[in-house]
Amino acid sequence: MILGKEEDLEKEINELEARLKDREASIPAHSVRPQQMLLIEELEIAIEEKNKELEKLRKKKQRS
Repeated sequence: MILGKEEDLEKEINELEARLKDREASIPAHSVRPQQMLLIEELEIAIEEKNKELEKLRKKKQRS
């Protein structure tokens, strides 16, 4: 059960990172709009939260 959850989290993180790269690549050199930066920040926060969740899951697995 934990292994499936771990794989799901890794997949979600990879998808979020791909979306983040796409967003970062779409930022114009000039005139960055605030909503563009907000979307990037939201993705960065989501990635950080998923990584923390994954780390907790791995620590829990090691204790078992």
